[in-house]
Amino acid sequence: MNSGRSLYVAATVVAAVGLFAAALAVWQNPGSEEGLGFAGYMQRLGFVVPACYVIGAVGVIWLGWRSLRLAGSVTSIATWLRNDRPERMSLDSNTAVNPLVDAISAAFEHLTNRTVELEKQLQDAHIQIQLSQRREKNAEAIIYSIRDAVIVVDEFDRLLTANEAAGRLFGFDFRVSQRKALSELIGADHSEFVDFLTNSKKSKGRATRREMELSKDGSLKTFDCVVSCVFDQREQICGAAAVLHDITREKEVSQMKNDFVSHVSHELKTPLASITAYSEMLADGEADDEETRKEFYSVIQNQAKRLNRLIEDILNTSRIESGLIKVSKEPASLAMLIEEQMQMIRSYAEDKNIKVSGQKPIVFDQVRVDKDMISQVIVNLLSNAIKYTPAGGSVRIETEVDETAHLARVSVIDTGVGIPEDELDRVFEKFYRVQANNKQAKGTGLGLNLVKQIVEKVHNGRVFVTSKVGQGSTFGFELPLATPEPAAV
Repeated sequence: MNSGRSLYVAATVVAAVGLFAAALAVWQNPGSEEGLGFAGYMQRLGFVVPACYVIGAVGVIWLGWRSLRLAGSVTSIATWLRNDRPERMSLDSNTAVNPLVDAISAAFEHLTNRTVELEKQLQDAHIQIQLSQRREKNAEAIIYSIRDAVIVVDEFDRLLTANEAAGRLFGFDFRVSQRKALSELIGADHSEFVDFLTNSKKSKGRATRREMELSKDGSLKTFDCVVSCVFDQREQICGAAAVLHDITREKEVSQMKNDFVSHVSHELKTPLASITAYSEMLADGEADDEETRKEFYSVIQNQAKRLNRLIEDILNTSRIESGLIKVSKEPASLAMLIEEQMQMIRSYAEDKNIKVSGQKPIVFDQVRVDKDMISQVIVNLLSNAIKYTPAGGSVRIETEVDETAHLARVSVIDTGVGIPEDELDRVFEKFYRVQANNKQAKGTGLGLNLVKQIVEKVHNGRVFVTSKVGQGSTFGFELPLATPEPAAV
């Protein structure tokens, strides 16, 4: 850099000296003969030409000096920018480019700060985008995992998202239905839901609830539908979310409980009414002879037993479900237990003109059971068979042993009204009664459920049922055989 400046200075000096020399030569020698005309004219102007040469020389010197000053300033700025040093260069206070340097320095500093700020904002925006995408994926995963039907629409009732349960309920592919009108997706059969969703948005309520019946899998189901409006930052509605919970089973259970209370109340009132009436007649002295009094006593006793059985069924079911019932298991012969219960049930069967029969005891049918509980199971199955068998029919109880499976099986076969096939899976449910047979006999819906609880929950067995409408039913249970004890020597 210094060698370049020296060369520039030398060139400037040479040019100035040359101009001075030319001025001196012109002043001393006006020119050749070919130039006498022009020289004579110049001589008449005095020393104007030499003066021009002198002025030109001075101009060259001045321009050279200014150029050197400007080159120095530019070189200093370039050095400062290249080294990226924030310290200010030492320049002469009279330098013309000092304001330019200050402006460039301030602009560069502002640009650097702005760049850093923008980079930070860009990083923050990138992080926010990642968090937003993650939240969106998490929200979708949560919605897809919910068993209830979930539908989210925008302010124009176009589908934003839905889960598989909603797709099954309304019959559309929830994965490829985004941004489509909801009314087109679910069809006219579910217009009630679309109207409810639209009206909920118009009302601007935070949450609106309604029960509605919708067709699902070819049958009507009851749904608890909750629609919540979605608001933006300006508190304007930008969409709505609907959750549909299938409460069909809950409604059925609630109805069964109501029916149960009604049936139990009736069942309790009937024996109580008989006991009250006959006891009042005895108190009033209407039984004049011993035979009449014995008849009244018998009615009161039988109704008291009926009342006691009903209460015991309710209490035993509650105890078994809560695990508080006491169980005392011991080896027992199923054939002997069956024979004892048949003796008790025969009078009930004879009143309805129904024949009850059993079979001869088999060689080994020992099971380890609570005798009272299994006796109650046998009584419940026999009385249930007699209850739903018309007069003149028959009830047969059989026992068999499957040594391969190490099981004893008891079957109660009747010639009763039978059970529709679509209701067979529910006959052992608590409070459940076959609708078609309600007029045939009264009951609480606890007897068969208690059988299932005792056999399966207490004794690790299995209950079963087969039936044909109009031909009869077969109810039964299986229990593990007791291990035979070795004979004493």
